[in-house]
Amino acid sequence: MVRRASARPTLEEVAARAGVGRGTVSRVINGSPRVSEEAREAVLAAIDELGYVPNRAARTLVTRRTDTVALVVAESEQRVFDEPFFAGIIRGISRELNDTGLQLLLALARSPEEYARLGNYLTGQHVDGVLLTSLHGDDPLPAKLEAGGVPTVLGGRPLGLSPVSYVDVDNRHGAREAVEHLLRGGRRRIATIAGPQDMGVGVDRLAGYRDALAGAGLPELVVYGDFSEASGVAAAAELLERDPELDALFAADDPMALGAMRVLKKHGRRIPEDVAVIGFEDSASAPIADPPLTTVHQSVEEMGRRMARLLISRIQGVALADPVVILQPHLVVRESA
Repeated sequence: MVRRASARPTLEEVAARAGVGRGTVSRVINGSPRVSEEAREAVLAAIDELGYVPNRAARTLVTRRTDTVALVVAESEQRVFDEPFFAGIIRGISRELNDTGLQLLLALARSPEEYARLGNYLTGQHVDGVLLTSLHGDDPLPAKLEAGGVPTVLGGRPLGLSPVSYVDVDNRHGAREAVEHLLRGGRRRIATIAGPQDMGVGVDRLAGYRDALAGAGLPELVVYGDFSEASGVAAAAELLERDPELDALFAADDPMALGAMRVLKKHGRRIPEDVAVIGFEDSASAPIADPPLTTVHQSVEEMGRRMARLLISRIQGVALADPVVILQPHLVVRESA
């Protein structure tokens, strides 16, 4: 068989080189077990010799698989690329997908218009499944995806939704453990910088703070941030105005805790002698803070891995023994508390 040097090798040429039928080549490419080992080796050798690359679009039409999953993050580009939480999630997902042949597509959307376009794209057979994280309020996208037959797994307990599957940390327990540690240290004027209350993580960490203070019969002092360091700076300044004598602070994530520490030191407060500080996440910045930050450890990378694992099972049609995974956090004590 003579072929122009510039022409792309075809399925028929592979079949002819291997001495098998076109259908056998197709089954080998698609990983079908209904092929003898001898035929499989012949086809793979022919593919290697000819430099054949399967037509992905044609394969998608036949198998209805794209070998692509999307990670949708409902945050701005700056938040996603600035905050270590998202890097950990992406790293965990990528590592779990490494040996599956699935590619990861990152999609960011905030406005209703962006969400509508993204929803139409994701339900248009462009991806095999979707991972969503950092959802706010009663986000309509998960329900739209499930209604469109797209396997979906959420990162974090959503508010007002009943998802098929999600992965989260026991945020309420972790926050309660942090505040109880402050109480055992003799702290009695304990404030918190809570996360957004349109997110399950924000609600649950505030509930844990309140559980601990209610058990000790102490009053609350609550201000709110958006999980960014800048919001921690603003919140700490507000707290010092409202109660200059506060002696402890629990922040709902590490960036807000680190921002608050800057403000406390600027106002002459010694950490932890005057004000003890605890964060939540155990980010890479926590142990190198000044002083090193006591924080609640959550395995963000493991969270990403478990999300991907659940999604792979759903794509493959495997029945999930437990579609909801709750990871246990633990307190890491350092010099700040």
